[in-house]
Amino acid sequence: QVQLVESGGGLVQAGGSLRLSCAVTGLNIRNYRMAWFRQASGKEREFAAGVEWSGTYKYYGDSVKGRFIISRDNAKNLVVLQMNSLKPEDTAIYYCGALSGYGNIKSMSGYDYWGQGTQVTVSS
Repeated sequence: QVQLVESGGGLVQAGGSLRLSCAVTGLNIRNYRMAWFRQASGKEREFAAGVEWSGTYKYYGDSVKGRFIISRDNAKNLVVLQMNSLKPEDTAIYYCGALSGYGNIKSMSGYDYWGQGTQVTVSS
């Protein structure tokens, strides 16, 4: 059974930092491109950050570029999103996703597996 379990969310003041983790069981993430998406209340899920199989190539949404850093540890089957300089508009549920193949990493369609999400709330 495949499970993606996000953790590390919480309440933080604007300008602060949070570190989200996605622990994966039931599959080897070496075979998957991994990403974080987020969904604010009343809005569609949007791409935040993604990383290719080996971790060499990384991608970021425009709204988080320069503030968020995605990384992966294939030996530990773990994906991390370091979020710095947080803003109230970063408030959302953050989801970890696993994508096999060569589809568009920035598009949520095509992802094979998703976690249940972790809430991030940034107060002003």
